[in-house]
Amino acid sequence: MIKTAVAARPVPSGVLRGIHRHRLLVLAGLCAALAVATVLSITVGAKAVPFPDVWHALTGPTGTENDIVVRSLRVPRTAIGVMAGVALGVAGALMQGHTRNPLADPGLLGVTHGAGFAMVFSVMVLGVNSLYGYIWFGLAGALTASAGVFALGMAGGRGGPTPVTLALAGTAVSSFLYALTSALVLMDEQTMDVFRFWQAGSIAARGADVAWQVFPFIAVGLVLALANAPGLNALSLGEDVARALGQNIALTRGLGIAAITLLSGASVAVCGAMAFLGLIVPHLTRPLSGPDHRWLLPYSGLAGATTLLLADVIGRVVARPGELEVGVVLALLGAPFFVALVRRRKPVRL
Repeated sequence: MIKTAVAARPVPSGVLRGIHRHRLLVLAGLCAALAVATVLSITVGAKAVPFPDVWHALTGPTGTENDIVVRSLRVPRTAIGVMAGVALGVAGALMQGHTRNPLADPGLLGVTHGAGFAMVFSVMVLGVNSLYGYIWFGLAGALTASAGVFALGMAGGRGGPTPVTLALAGTAVSSFLYALTSALVLMDEQTMDVFRFWQAGSIAARGADVAWQVFPFIAVGLVLALANAPGLNALSLGEDVARALGQNIALTRGLGIAAITLLSGASVAVCGAMAFLGLIVPHLTRPLSGPDHRWLLPYSGLAGATTLLLADVIGRVVARPGELEVGVVLALLGAPFFVALVRRRKPVRL
């Protein structure tokens, strides 16, 4: 009998070291890009502040107008932008990995519409009128909607929800919540104003207290996301292969959904809807990281923060002396990318 099986050749250690070195260089490059975007976010704005004044405000403030602009407005705005960008970038990569859908984004779990409905409900029915108050309702709504989608996705199935059931359940819950939200905002003008500002997506007018509110949720979400990366790598090979490798499919899915919910729920509650960010960023970083989610997730987080900050800077510059909300800028930049992405992929013809 002629043996046809060919033993797999081990990858030379030199090649592995080269790949690892390349990934570290890319990581360093993304960190440098984020540092540049952070500096631009602090120094560039609708009000021109010379760089020496920015440095003075950061190192030795004396209470001047420029000191107040930099320390009370731009620094918290930049910090929230970094947190929201990291959260949405990582959540987008997780969402696309778990659903195996390259066009998926964190909103597919109903997070966006869940947060929107809860915030509108708190303003109209409970009389909440402060950002500090309705952020917590937005986060609770995001968590509740995501849990509902997860429960519906598990109904009637074995071993946890599948990508198809998650997508269908997410679409149904999102549509239902959007209808309820629309009905509420049409009944009250004040609620309409709050919802309209939230729906546009903005990191302006958020203080340091808001940043500290959402930081614990995003930090826990990032820890869960990194813990989910090895299981997601196995799951990307197929559920049967993942089970053969000893993976608990339900636990892996649940861990990923929890991370997506915390990351996107916290960012959406404080910043509003950020269209296309969670969709675009993983596609930009995947050619650099490959399919390994242990590298894709950090890359996506850094690229997400950089993209959001640069979009915010563009919104401040192009509409001087006013500003364009960052969500509007992201939508304008992301729509052509989305069209190009759809046209590049070969559709399945019925």
